[in-house]
Amino acid sequence: MTAYAGPLRIALDLAARGVPVLPLSPDKRPVANCPACRENVCGGRPVMKTPGPCRCLRPCHGWAASTADSGVLTSGAWAAAWRQAGAVGYHPGAGGLTVVDLDSPEAVAWARSALPATRTVSSTRGQHWIYLGAMTSHNGVRPGVDVKSSMAYARWLGPGTGTMTHLPEAVRALVAKQETTPARGRVVSSVPGPATWTRDVATGCRHTDAFNREGLARGLALIAAKRESGAGGQTFGVARFLAARHTGCPGPCGLQQVREQLVAAAVAVGVPESYAERAVTRGFDEARVLERRAAG
Repeated sequence: MTAYAGPLRIALDLAARGVPVLPLSPDKRPVANCPACRENVCGGRPVMKTPGPCRCLRPCHGWAASTADSGVLTSGAWAAAWRQAGAVGYHPGAGGLTVVDLDSPEAVAWARSALPATRTVSSTRGQHWIYLGAMTSHNGVRPGVDVKSSMAYARWLGPGTGTMTHLPEAVRALVAKQETTPARGRVVSSVPGPATWTRDVATGCRHTDAFNREGLARGLALIAAKRESGAGGQTFGVARFLAARHTGCPGPCGLQQVREQLVAAAVAVGVPESYAERAVTRGFDEARVLERRAAG
């Protein structure tokens, strides 16, 4: 029996019931993206919030790679991931489920007083309460409580006990309240406005104003769509793409104003400013490296 037979056997059983699954590392995170998909440079999978061209055969991009296809799960492309796997993850939303992840005894006590009873599964520090019905996902809806459904993954902890009940309005209300509350330290005026690019500081750019503004606007939209995860990697990818468009220009191309707007967009969806600045710098630097390689 191979070392990964356990997780794979569980995954195949879940897939047979129509639940999309993926391998998780021993640290409970999805297996890392392959080199071709790292930092989301491939554009992401079509089922992610921001559609992209990626058709990678490996289990890259976390929940977006989850599948109920036994042929994919047992394929050679997934074999290395199963050898690394310490657990199995699943995409609740795609299976028509919502998981309320209660990460402490206090959170469990709150759920018992505030939510309808449903199937429960014990976790390391608390419980998973599983409801019938899918919804949007959101972490930190209250202390120690995450809601995992669409565009998220949950760790498989066993079948649990109790009867699953339909998703109550009380759970939906948790996410609705969170999504209308600005993140700590943010005010509405801090959200970036429309993409701006001016010719007066880009006298050496060979592109038209409309071309530059349209590219920047699309890049900002990609970052803004990453409200739950992946905004840092998306910022890196957008910065690299936009900088690469100007590698053939005599310069200057006004990339400083592009940089400022990319950083602001990332910060607006929760990326720490220092991290956002590093992501943009790395993207710009990699574009120059690629230019030198192409020239050489």
